[in-house]
Amino acid sequence: MNDSILESPDSPEGEFTRFSRTLLTLGAVFTIIILVVGVFGNLLTIISLIRCPKVRNIAASFIISLCLADFIFCIFVLPFNAIRFIHGSWRLGDLLCKLVPFVQYGSIGVSLLSIAMITVNRYVMIVHHSAYAQVYRRHWIVAMILFCWLFSYGMQVPTLLGVWGAFGYDSKLGTCSILKDEYGRSSKTPLFVIAFVIPCLLIVLCYTRIFWVVHKSEMRMKQHASVANAVPNNLRPAAPSRAVSADVQTVDNGSPARAVSTAPQPVRIKNQRDIKARRNEWKITKMVLAIFISFIACYLPITVIKIADKDVAHPAAHVFGYVMLYLSACINPIIYVIMNKQYRQAYKTVLLCRSTSMLTPKTPRTSGGNSEMEGRRIQLQSQSYPGFGSVHGRIAAGIPLTAAASTALQWNYSK
Repeated sequence: MNDSILESPDSPEGEFTRFSRTLLTLGAVFTIIILVVGVFGNLLTIISLIRCPKVRNIAASFIISLCLADFIFCIFVLPFNAIRFIHGSWRLGDLLCKLVPFVQYGSIGVSLLSIAMITVNRYVMIVHHSAYAQVYRRHWIVAMILFCWLFSYGMQVPTLLGVWGAFGYDSKLGTCSILKDEYGRSSKTPLFVIAFVIPCLLIVLCYTRIFWVVHKSEMRMKQHASVANAVPNNLRPAAPSRAVSADVQTVDNGSPARAVSTAPQPVRIKNQRDIKARRNEWKITKMVLAIFISFIACYLPITVIKIADKDVAHPAAHVFGYVMLYLSACINPIIYVIMNKQYRQAYKTVLLCRSTSMLTPKTPRTSGGNSEMEGRRIQLQSQSYPGFGSVHGRIAAGIPLTAAASTALQWNYSK
């Protein structure tokens, strides 16, 4: 038999699949590799986010949902597709031919909606920081995650029941997919628009607004810096000595001694902790953007190929599209490792069975008297320090920045 065509036992007599044995073998090998990496990477990420307090924040709740969807995709979809590549056709029965695409489309929907929810979380945190604590309470977070799962799988139920299209074997592609029902209806196009196009547009709009706010804040900082630099040194007002983070003391012989902090310790530590937290939040924002771009890069090829090559004139392109789609289930943990140091530390903690106490954020101790004294000190500084209204003035005075200004500052310094 010619290696370029293989007989499909589930197809009508005399019909052959268009996929060569070499092409199917490559598809099976890549699918199995993605299966192993995806199961290990997503399971490790879920355990790490649950065990390590330092990475367990609000965004982590949605990332766990994303990893769980990818894990289910790897366990309940990829093994059957690997078998399909090995045999050259579907030989696992009609029931699995309906359940596997049901889980596949549902998991992809949960993944994209989870990315959208994380993006909205970043948007509210950066653009509407004052409302962040009101929006992201525990019950609302649970409701958002449940919505992602119920909506994604709920939209597949009519197709599973054969009411709006039907899951079945596509002889042209040699795979199980959404087919037209007896009335000629299919849910593919509405699902594509509702569950893919709309979430993608929402993500793009949120990130456009995020980067616009950060850009405007960065421009304000540059303007404040240029105005401050234009004032001669002898005309610049001196900041109160208590606002200076460190002074150089001298000993009797005139040589400088070790720098000693003169700013009150609780406020200085709190400001440093806030700046570090803002920097970590911004890193997560960029990481989620990378996840979204990788999702589009993995999902777009099979979408374009199915539209442009409905008659499967180029089988290699379809196998490539399927492999890229499967890759989306294992690529996210790789992005976490590359782009986030805290996630790398969490992975090491779990893999090496270390104690998670080293990753627990430390909270400095402060007393009520010190808090009252600090409030009075900040009030006096706001009256006596002319640069208090600017970003650099607030930094010099030891006053926390606004969300947008702090984010812009971290973006400027972390580039």
